[in-house]
This record gives sequence, structure tokens and C-alpha cells, in this order.
Amino acid sequence: MSEQIVTPESSTPVVLNNETKINLLDLNRQQMREFFKNLGEKPFRADQVMKWMYHYCCDNFDEMTDINKVLRGKLKEVAEIRAPEVVEEQRSSDGTIKWAIAVGDQRVETVYIPEDDRATLCVSSQVGCALECKFCSTAQQGFNRNLRVSEIIGQVWRAAKIVGAAKVTGQRPITNVVMMGMGRAIA
Repeated sequence: MSEQIVTPESSTPVVLNNETKINLLDLNRQQMREFFKNLGEKPFRADQVMKWMYHYCCDNFDEMTDINKVLRGKLKEVAEIRAPEVVEEQRSSDGTIKWAIAVGDQRVETVYIPEDDRATLCVSSQVGCALECKFCSTAQQGFNRNLRVSEIIGQVWRAAKIVGAAKVTGQRPITNVVMMGMGRAIA
């Protein structure tokens, strides 16, 4: 099955085959609406799916109960919601959580910092760093690449899912997001 799909890199439709799925975390609202239009659906379907993705941290089309089964089946064929995986976690006594997140064959850091009146999430935007600061271990690795949209948004999505599941234990929801370079890699 081939479909005309809009990629995140452009608004030009491309042919998508069975071996390639669009990661919906790479698409902004406009691109998502175009994606659904190319599937023969109305644009409001994009809003429905985005609500499931971002309000409920849902990555399973079958759980999206206000989407009809035919569309859910079509989405499973051509799309996915895939956030980077946490490969290591460190917790501090003050509630700070540092995650090593796999992006391809490399790692970046995401840090959750709870405070009395807010909780900040620091997300990586790059693998490595080009600044070459002598005191920084990340700088010694050199700059590798900027992260894809899905890899950046995926860090927020993954952290929100973890923190959201911890609400019963009193974990504060994320209120602020700070963009950073990679940060110091977990040793």
C-alpha cells in the first residue's frame, strides 16, 4: 500500500511504503492536519489524535476510542507515535530525576527538577556540543547533530508520561520546559 504523506521536512507529499512509518511526534499541527487530509480524513481528526498524544500521553491508536476503527487501522499501517526510550534513570533525594535517553545509537539527557511552586524539565536539543569548553565532558565529545523534532518533543512526552504516572505519589506536573544542549552525559 502506498499513500501520499506530508513529511516534517517539507509540505511536499511523498509516497510512504509499508516499511516506513511517519512518527507523528515529528509533525506540528499544520503538518498533522495535512497528513490527515492526505489520508482522506477531515482536519479535525488531527486535533483528536494530538489530544490523545499530548493530553493523555497515548501512543497506542487502539486506545483512541473517539477515532473510528477503520481510521485506527489505517494509522497503524502508515504512522506511529514513538518517543525515545529511557535507558537509565538517576533519582536525587530532592526529587530531581535525570534520564539518559536513547536517540539512535547515542544518548542525551533529560532532567526533571521539582520545586515548591513548579517543576522544570530540561530537554536536550543536540547530541554533543560545538563550544569546546575545556571543563565540560560533553564538549570533549564534539558536536554530532541536532535532534529531530520527535526526539526533542519525545523527551517531554516521555517525562510527562513518567511524572503523570507518579501523580499518586505527589510528583509535581511539569510546568516549565528549558531547552539545552546535551548536558553532561551520565557516566
